[in-house]
Amino acid sequence: MSDLRERVQQALDKIRPGLQSDGGDAELVEVDEETGIASVRMTGACGGCPMSTMTLKMGIERTIRAHVPEIKEVVAV
Repeated sequence: MSDLRERVQQALDKIRPGLQSDGGDAELVEVDEETGIASVRMTGACGGCPMSTMTLKMGIERTIRAHVPEIKEVVAV
């Protein structure tokens, strides 16, 4: 696992307990080091939740970018 991917995973792990408490979760799928895009799969209750886009952008993306400045965007897959 690359250092960048490992750092993104650690940042994601900080927010996962909150997602899991609502019956959802997020899984890191891929980190593209060239573009700075991290791909995340929303699972459980988050997978079909209409608020998942807001959770992804305002929660997950903000947390990951605060801890890993090389990441420019987090997208759902």
